[in-house]
Amino acid sequence: MISDNRPYYRSILAVDVEDSATRNNSAKAHMRAALYDLVIEAFAASGISEHDHDPFIDRGDGILALVHPNDHVPKTVLLHTVVPALSQLMTLHNLCSPADGFRMRAVLHAGEVHHDRRAPFGEALDLAFRLLDAPETKLALRRTTAPLLLVVSDDIYQSVVRHRYEGIDPVSFIAFPGQRPATARGWWHVPTPATRHALDLGDVLT
Repeated sequence: MISDNRPYYRSILAVDVEDSATRNNSAKAHMRAALYDLVIEAFAASGISEHDHDPFIDRGDGILALVHPNDHVPKTVLLHTVVPALSQLMTLHNLCSPADGFRMRAVLHAGEVHHDRRAPFGEALDLAFRLLDAPETKLALRRTTAPLLLVVSDDIYQSVVRHRYEGIDPVSFIAFPGQRPATARGWWHVPTPATRHALDLGDVLT
C-alpha cells in the first residue's frame, strides 16, 4: 500500500447500497457478496483489471474504487461503459434474486488522493462522499425505480460530460445545488438502459 506524503491522481468511483441498515446480518452478507461480484464483473466487462485500480476499499454497505490514470481507462469509459454495465448487472440480479435485490447510489469524481497506512484520504474524497451521501441524492434515488443512480461532480460534468463524448449525453444529467456550503454542485444521471425509469425530481429540487 502507498504510504507517503505525495498526492496521487485517481478517478474516484464509489457505490453505496440504499437502506442497508434495514437488513439483518444474514441478508447483509448476501448483499455484500453480490455487491462485490457485480462491481468486479462490471469492471471486467469494461476491460478494467485489478492492475488498473487500487485494492477496493470496503465501506460496509459500499465500495470505493480508485482507478489509475491509464490511457485505456479514461473517465469516459467509467461513464459510458462501467456504470451502465453495473446498472444492467444489477437489473439482472434483482430479477433473478428478488429476495436479495438492492439498489445503489454511485458517485464519480477525480482528483488528488493521499494515502497513509490506514486508508486513502483527501479533499477529493471528501467531496465525492458529500455528493454520494447528500440527502438530495438519497431522495433522488427514492424518486426513481431504477436500480442505480449516478451523481457526478461538477468537475466531471464540465470536463467530460458536457463535451458529448461517444455514449455520453449531457441532456440526461440533471444539475442540483448543494443545500449546504460544504456540498458542491452535482449532476444526477440514471444510466441506460435504466433511462426508461422515470426520475421525478420535482420534490427534490424544491
